[in-house]
Amino acid sequence: MDDTLCSLPPVAAQQTGWPLAGRLVDTVTRRDFDELAACLDPGVRLRAVLPRAVLDLRGSGPVAGKFRDWFGGTDGFEVLDGSAGVIGRRQYVRWRIRMWPPGRPDASRVVEQHAFTRGVERVESLDLLCSGFHPEHHDTGGVL
Repeated sequence: MDDTLCSLPPVAAQQTGWPLAGRLVDTVTRRDFDELAACLDPGVRLRAVLPRAVLDLRGSGPVAGKFRDWFGGTDGFEVLDGSAGVIGRRQYVRWRIRMWPPGRPDASRVVEQHAFTRGVERVESLDLLCSGFHPEHHDTGGVL
């Protein structure tokens, strides 16, 4: 099999930001918030549309702290899906996560986030859309 179909040459990977987009998805899915902060530019800007709020945060500490608020703690944590890609000069990342209180997998909730980022060495901007956390097990009568 031709390896050029499976991977980008190093120069192309650097130009597209693939390594950074993958690193961002990896840090979130491992809940490694210190490493997340390290892949953010010190002046990073997070603009996020949430179900009940719009956020505009600046700085790697506050941005990583917001991810810790969402995904940290002692709750059970499982990554259901995630991906990274490139559109023009921006990277696209998304993840779907299931969380549940300790010992209560029957009380699980799911969340999905989509984001567009800019930056090659570090994330300089992060524009995020969040579904909010939703109970995974509820009776909808067959219709959402």
